[in-house]
Formats: sequence, C-alpha cells, structure tokens
Amino acid sequence: MKTIIVIGGGITGCAAAWHLALSGHRVRLLEARRIAAMASGWTLGGVRQSGRHPAELPLARAAVKLWPRLADQLGFETGYHQRGNIRLARNLSEAAAMRELVSHQRMLGLDLEFLDGNAAVRGVAPAVSDGVTAASFCPSDGFADAVAATTAFAHAAQALGAELLEDVTAKAIVLRNGRTSGVETSAGFLAADAVILAAGIHSPALLRPLGLDLPIDVTLVQVVQTEPVARCFEQVFGVANADCAGRQEPSGRFRFTSGIELFGGDTEYWTEASLAPSAASIATLRARVAAVLPIAAATPIARSWGGLIDATPDHLPVIDAPGEVPGLVIAAGFSGHGFGIGPISGRLASELALNDPPSFSLHDFRLARFAAARQPVMPLSLHG
Repeated sequence: MKTIIVIGGGITGCAAAWHLALSGHRVRLLEARRIAAMASGWTLGGVRQSGRHPAELPLARAAVKLWPRLADQLGFETGYHQRGNIRLARNLSEAAAMRELVSHQRMLGLDLEFLDGNAAVRGVAPAVSDGVTAASFCPSDGFADAVAATTAFAHAAQALGAELLEDVTAKAIVLRNGRTSGVETSAGFLAADAVILAAGIHSPALLRPLGLDLPIDVTLVQVVQTEPVARCFEQVFGVANADCAGRQEPSGRFRFTSGIELFGGDTEYWTEASLAPSAASIATLRARVAAVLPIAAATPIARSWGGLIDATPDHLPVIDAPGEVPGLVIAAGFSGHGFGIGPISGRLASELALNDPPSFSLHDFRLARFAAARQPVMPLSLHG
C-alpha cells in the first residue's frame, strides 16, 4: 500500500483520489479552499467529444462512456444528462468552419452531424434565432452538475478511506535523495510515496523550485446565471469563435459563459469579488448570447461570477510523470476543457502515481513538449 497525496480538489484530483482509494492505497486530498472552488466548480459542466483536439478525443470518448453510470459507481449524484452539444454558426464563414470541423471529426470516428441552414438547426434546437445559419451537432455529448460531480468523486474517495483536507494549502513539494517524499503544507509536513499535482493555475509555482517549468497563461472567463424560465433548450451550445457558450440547467436557469481573456490580477490572493464581471461585461455577454438565443435578452439575471483558466500554449493538458522528479505526477493545464474528461484524466494520474501502464497514450501530454522555445498561445476553439 502506498501513501499518495493529491494536490487540488478539482475533478481530476478528486477522480484520481477515488481511483487510488478504490485500489486500496492511503490517499490525502489537499484543497487550499474547498472542493470544486476553481475551474471544476464554475464551468458549464460540458461533457463533450465534439470540437476536441485529436489527441484529446480518445480520452473524451472514453469519458462519455463512463459518465452515464458514474452516479451509481460513486454512490453520489453527478447531475449528468446526455442531451447533445450544438455549436452554432452565425454567418457563412462560420458555417464553412463548422462543415470542415464535422468532416474532420467524422473521419476520426465521431458521430457528428452538420446542420445546414436555419431550419435544420431549429429542428434540433427550436429556440435559436433566425440569424443562425448552420451548426454542428453531437447527440452523444451532454453535461453534468460541475460542483455535484466533482464533490461526488471527493465523497466517494472519502467513503473508501481517503482523507479530505480542505483549507489546507500546499506550500512546497519536498524531495529526499532526489525523489518525492511529501508535501509541506499550511498544516505541516505530510509524507508521501508519490504526489499528484492537479492544482490548476497554482501548479507552476509548486513545480518551479523542482526545476520544472509548466508554461501557462492565466485567463479569465465570466459566467452569468439567470432566473428560472420554462424549459426551451436541451443541449449545451457554443459558437464558432468561442466568444460565448451556455446551457439551460434542469432548474430552468440558463448559465452562459464568455470567451477567454488574459487575467492581469493576483492569481494567489484572488477573491470571488475580484473575479466578478462588470455590468458592461455582463451586458456584452448577454448581447452575444441573445444573438443566437433570443430568450437571453429578456431573462432576468440572478448572479454572475468569474473563473480562472490555466491555459497552456497548445491548449492541451500536461498529464505526465517527469523522470527528473521520481514520484511526481502532473495533471494540470487543462485550458478550460478538462471537466468532461476528468474521470479519465484522474484515472490516468492515478496510474502514473502507481507506476502502472497508462490506459491511453500520453505522448501529446508530456511536459517535455514545451522544452523548446515557448510557442505563442493558440486561439481557443471551445471551452467547457
């Protein structure tokens, strides 16, 4: 039996803790705030395969097979619904991009449909505006309750004996004889045979003293939640240039997210108030959404907040056990689209921590891919 510390209470860290506890290992899950406090809590909770980078698509497809039975396996509700993902085009140029996306992903084996023309789109999503010219539609995609699902993994791990330590900050990953020996925390030193670092935007600071560089840009996404209205939209929706996305929750509330922008604030001492969108930002987001979903223009807003994303230069995560630091596993840099693959990325992290062969190829997720001169950040095609 190994003692393994997981740093970070997002869905990947919580899923890793569950997999390790299920295998009979001693697990401590450290979270500086509360479970699902960061990206895994404020996200749309999209569970999608469509629009994925080819390297991520196998993970996404495997995750979609797991999501329908996760609540039964974990013993806690996840709020999962498989109602599809629809990505909307607002002009001929965006329609052409959607057509190309569908063609490419169908060649990779994904069941994805191109909806050509407004009538075809409204046949799937009647509430969209007449300004929508086309869309991609993946019926096997869906969404979950982000907080409930992340918490479900944490509580399931705890039920198996994992120790859940909220409000405990990881200050340093400690080495002994060149190997990971534990974590110095705000509650003192905790020994471990292996450490999984799944701390999102806080991961680079913990890696730097070990001589490892995880290049990320911290970006901000704004979120708006409306008052409940009669159900009229089933899918998660996005748009071709990723400047807005959303879904209607089972409660009837809509949840909308903005595109991403670089965050210039304090990444260590942020507060919910410091991330909250301005009235002007809320108005801009509402106008963008209303252009494709007219009901957004008149639906009262209940609350709004902001979330931070750990974006890598190529917008692929790092899932790796770098040879320079034996006993260390990195699972970070998910770039705003890690929630849906969380059950798989958590499993992969647990496999690496146990020195088991990973279930999927991790070649494209190695930290070493950034060893060359840093690449410019690529435009994000879709988050959530």
